[in-house]
Amino acid sequence: MALCVALALWFGRGEDAAPPTATASQAPAGPQFFGQVPTKSGLAIPDERAERRRQLLENVQLTDHTYCSYREGSKYPVESRPAAQNTDQMQPNQPVTEMNPMRVEGGGSNTNVFLQTSQSRVYLAAGESVAFSLRAVTPQGETVPLVVTRAVAQGMTYGGSRPTPQVALSFADDGGGADPVAGDQAYAGVLAPAQTGLAGFHGTIRTEVRYTAGGRSGFVLFDVIHTPVLPASWTGQVREAVEGGSLQFYLGLEVRQPGRYVITGRVDDAGGRPFALASFNDVLAVGTREVKLTVFGKLLTDEKPALPLRLRDVDGYLLRENVDPDRLLLPRLEGRVFASRMQGLTRVSDAEWESEERARYLTEYEKDRNAARAQLSAFDPGQPLPASACAPVP
Repeated sequence: MALCVALALWFGRGEDAAPPTATASQAPAGPQFFGQVPTKSGLAIPDERAERRRQLLENVQLTDHTYCSYREGSKYPVESRPAAQNTDQMQPNQPVTEMNPMRVEGGGSNTNVFLQTSQSRVYLAAGESVAFSLRAVTPQGETVPLVVTRAVAQGMTYGGSRPTPQVALSFADDGGGADPVAGDQAYAGVLAPAQTGLAGFHGTIRTEVRYTAGGRSGFVLFDVIHTPVLPASWTGQVREAVEGGSLQFYLGLEVRQPGRYVITGRVDDAGGRPFALASFNDVLAVGTREVKLTVFGKLLTDEKPALPLRLRDVDGYLLRENVDPDRLLLPRLEGRVFASRMQGLTRVSDAEWESEERARYLTEYEKDRNAARAQLSAFDPGQPLPASACAPVP
């Protein structure tokens, strides 16, 4: 009897331990990366035709932009450009100013003291001078007492070149010379190479100023590029003419050394607003020559400046190729040089600038644009082509 009961209990436990069967509603284990595939619409297949049309349309837009950008950018010659495109060159005689943490002797910097510096110019023609100034301030802008302990200028030489003489400079805060205000803790000094042992040096002249401020010793460096001889000098003769539909300024120049001269002048309108940058870049022979600075006709008709125009701040140099320094400087003409007498634009042309190079580039860019438009038209003849950004096209 006991044996029968035990057998019954054994078989009953075996039935209970049978493994469960999976049901259709049970979620699978692990992450799911994709959703269920739709039964009707299916997966989205890229439209190859639409993609190809998009590529052709982008090519039409790109070639049109290239053509129009070049045409717009080259409608004035390179020697006569709007002032708005050359703002960095319109005030060549403004001092170069900086403010940096105080550089201390032995390396590093003192961020509790900042040094304000300025120099009146970077390039020095023969006979010109440059003014330096420095002042120490806190990060909040309060002045810090400063004492200049040493200031020395010397030409930078390299390799086996002999070192140049050292020239001591005097810095003062007395309201005289290059220092406009006495007692404001701004110290100024002047370097005039022609009056020192550096008169014949051609290249970079470095001025090292050592000082104390905020209880620590610091230093600052000023560099200028000096030309010891003048390759040409201005005669003082200036005239104007309207030629080829443009306004021309002619400046007399006595050339002593032949070569390629690069000369730049700034042109303001009657109200003193910068209007144009006029430049000259050509080879001149020895003798009395004229430098032509052009204000292009279409630039005048497009911008319509208040007349008369004024030429000012002319500078230039003789380019020296494959040598360092690469230029011999002309004496600069600071301030107003000449006031035009032209009162109207009746003789001025509104035609775009033309040259063999410009025509060649425009022809090639137009070929690219027309080819791109033809490809798009052949691919999708039923759709109109996009309009050009600058000119009618076939």
